[in-house]
Amino acid sequence: MTDSAVHVTASETSGRASRLPLVIIILAQIQMAFNVTALPVSIGGIVEEYDVPATAVGTALVVYSLVVAAFVMLGSLIGKRVGTRLLFQVTALIHGASMLLMAMSGSPEMMVVAQAIAGLAAAGLVPCLVVLIAANYSGPSQAEALGWLAGTPAIASVLAFLITGFLATALTWRLAFALLAGVAILVMLLSLKLPRVAPRHELRIDLVGAGLAAVSVILISIGINLMLSWGALTATPEAPVALLRLSPAPFLVVLGLVAGQSFFAWSLRQGRTGRPALLDLEILDSREERHATFALLIVGALGPAVNFLIPLYIQIVQGRTSLQMAVVTIPYTIAIFSAAVLVVRLYPQLSPRQIGCAGFVSAATGLAILAFGVGNEWGTARVVTGLIILGLGEGALLTLLFNVLVSSSPPALAGDVGALRGTANNLSTALGTALASLISIGLLSAFVAGQVSEDPAFPPSLVAQVPLDQVDFISNDQLEEFLEDTTATSDQVRQAVQVNINARLRALKGTFLILAAVALLAVVPSLRLPSYREGAEDSRVRSPVPADVEVPRGLPRSAQAPTAAVNGMPRPNMPPNGSASSETR
Repeated sequence: MTDSAVHVTASETSGRASRLPLVIIILAQIQMAFNVTALPVSIGGIVEEYDVPATAVGTALVVYSLVVAAFVMLGSLIGKRVGTRLLFQVTALIHGASMLLMAMSGSPEMMVVAQAIAGLAAAGLVPCLVVLIAANYSGPSQAEALGWLAGTPAIASVLAFLITGFLATALTWRLAFALLAGVAILVMLLSLKLPRVAPRHELRIDLVGAGLAAVSVILISIGINLMLSWGALTATPEAPVALLRLSPAPFLVVLGLVAGQSFFAWSLRQGRTGRPALLDLEILDSREERHATFALLIVGALGPAVNFLIPLYIQIVQGRTSLQMAVVTIPYTIAIFSAAVLVVRLYPQLSPRQIGCAGFVSAATGLAILAFGVGNEWGTARVVTGLIILGLGEGALLTLLFNVLVSSSPPALAGDVGALRGTANNLSTALGTALASLISIGLLSAFVAGQVSEDPAFPPSLVAQVPLDQVDFISNDQLEEFLEDTTATSDQVRQAVQVNINARLRALKGTFLILAAVALLAVVPSLRLPSYREGAEDSRVRSPVPADVEVPRGLPRSAQAPTAAVNGMPRPNMPPNGSASSETR
């Protein structure tokens, strides 16, 4: 990158920018997001065909997320070294090949291998998407492109549910993954029209940093994912070891945090000595960037938490079908997508700080409505209303925080921002799911134990036959089937079913309320977001031009001319060399 600038106004750039790069980027994002949703949607066919428990599908998803989170920073550095467009093309094809392997897999083990390969490919693709947006768009058009990128996973999940559900029912689940292989070929062919980002062969790969980052992410993710089965504090019988009767899961998280701190210390040392670092810490050197990253982790955890709780409510508490669940959740995903794309229109009127606070208040309001709206009597309108309000806040925050991080860093660091976002997304997914499961099941266990101990209908002899330390969300039919093997009378079974009904609902309500409180507390880091607005005269500056971007024929010259208002969200006054200090950003 150079610091020279081509003076193109934001309106001119927005009007002349080609839509083709955005279409290619969105197709690649759909390719990745579709796979993540298609796998759980195909769970019925996979379980039936392979004759394996549903946890096999969960294992494949965990492996995919782990690989992406562990190697996305390395993928960003490789993209700089070999060229972003080349890495984009290669990883898109590798991801497509892994989907073809999924479609042809003959065993659960092969399915896990396919998802591991897909994770490696996604680790390279994720930062490439951000770099390509920075290379092709600037000003308001860049803000709009980032909004589409942030909202695409939501709409992709709707497409995956509908398409995969239809194909799995009418033909076979394998066709959905074969379809993604075709999308990969289309992405590859269209990408030949993208501008070439010149490689920087002189860059050296920080192997120590890559190792520390991978170890940190893997240990934290595994520890969080296994807290439910191994125990959050006290070891369960499923834990492989028990250290003084303590679960090994929190120890893994602590070790991961230590490795993460070592990674940041190493990267800081590399930067001070002028040596290459896996992640340029300049993207986190200001207060606004650090608080934006923290807020991104919170909003990234809320979505997976809700996606864990809603199926419990609809399918377990209400006993509804997956199609009825789609009726409820599709408006939620559409709300996320709409807010992510349209929030950029608020930038001229509201500052990131104002939008961030409003977004978390909206999310907290939606979660509170869910807490008071869920009930044993089916109330679709209340649940959908809560989900829509939550989705609007969530979608606006995803785009806003992404924009803050990109606009606060030089264009040359777009890949580092993309890598940071990819790592944060995958870590927050694990954190959100684990948080929701631990809180909901913890509350459920407490409510069940409390009601059973206070109810004279359950004598100690009967209670001793029920493993109250392994309480989970189960249907009434499953509970009745379990109690058939005990000495429970018909009256005791009916009373136990009523206890199950009450405890499940109270646990869900309590969990939604706790999540609402978390969302409301997230207003605090939002108050540290930038206070500038698009179009503010005292904050409009010219951005450096990515001079190493070669624009092929057929693409506008505006593709290589970033404008004054980066992402439509201008930065405060900067030093003449074009790099903002932590005080002025």
